Amino acid sequence: MMNRYLNYLMGRKRVLVNENERVLALYKGEILGIFEPGEHLLPNRHDSLDIQRHNLNHPAVTSDYEKILFAKLPEVAEKHWMTFQTGADDVTIIERDGTVFRVLGPNQKLVVWQDSGPWAETRFDIANGSKVPAKWLLRLFREQKLDQVILLNVPNNQVGLLYIDGELVEQLQTGRHGFWRDGRSVDFKLADLQRNPIDVSGQEMLTKDRVTIRVNISADYCLIDVVKAVSTVSDFKDTIYRALQYAFRRDIGTMTLDQILEAKTSISSDTGEAIRKELAELGIEVSNIELKDVILPGEMREILNQVVAAEKEAQANVIRRREETNATRSLLNTAKVMAENPVMLRLKELEALEHIADKVQMLTVHNGTNGLMNDLVKLRAD
Repeated sequence: MMNRYLNYLMGRKRVLVNENERVLALYKGEILGIFEPGEHLLPNRHDSLDIQRHNLNHPAVTSDYEKILFAKLPEVAEKHWMTFQTGADDVTIIERDGTVFRVLGPNQKLVVWQDSGPWAETRFDIANGSKVPAKWLLRLFREQKLDQVILLNVPNNQVGLLYIDGELVEQLQTGRHGFWRDGRSVDFKLADLQRNPIDVSGQEMLTKDRVTIRVNISADYCLIDVVKAVSTVSDFKDTIYRALQYAFRRDIGTMTLDQILEAKTSISSDTGEAIRKELAELGIEVSNIELKDVILPGEMREILNQVVAAEKEAQANVIRRREETNATRSLLNTAKVMAENPVMLRLKELEALEHIADKVQMLTVHNGTNGLMNDLVKLRAD
């Protein structure tokens, strides 16, 4: 208590600094310096002492007196503070005790407390390329220090096209890629390298004989020149769709309905070849082009069913007439044989009687059986 009173009378103040602290002191608005752990007697007449405590667990210096201290007391500033500064073509990774603390992009600055280290930095010249080295990208990703990184991920079976300031500069293969944020515009497009199906369904088309039909078309496609395909058209899938649609509409419009129904396979082959040549120039390979379905309107289906039914009925009539003709011809041949051979005729009569006898219980013979028996005797005699 006595010491406190004495210090007050002498215009001093006892300031205690802990191990994890540093104190910036100002007296009457002027910087006295930075004080390390321990007990310090500082001038304080008329309570003119101002102290700012800084916890070393928060290493970045946030004092408003940073520039003043470097200008007025440069030795003190350099003893306690460390400055990291990047140029227009620099990126630096700052590590604190082996762990990434911060990444500075171009034209950035960071001041930290020396004693909160140890500190280390790795600097990158991005004038000739802004790609983050793979080993550093992995560390930054794991430690979640990606503020200065543009992260691009290319899935399996795809390729990424990297554009910087609108210019294609690189093809990115499957995997994770990182690029420094250096003020330039970085963009990329993904392109699938797998063969994919595409369907054009329910397209209405007009035939040469002015019948409106709906068709379903299918095909497979893949990119054989990714750069050309992606650079030439904004949406190559839409381009394929329209190419299929327009080509089949053009060719079907030159054919009648009957021709279309009879030649579905050849239509697919001829039209498909033209489409393949057209899209190959854009870096796209199209295969398995097929006109799958031709769907008629309801009234046209009824008419067609009637035509088919009439054709089938006519075919059936022809077959019946042919069979009747064959049967008549056979009867005629039999009659000729019987006319030329009475014995054959009698055998047929007896065969008929046998069939009749099997189906009746009683047989009544009029005029007696004499004639029948005589004929039987004659048959035997002959």
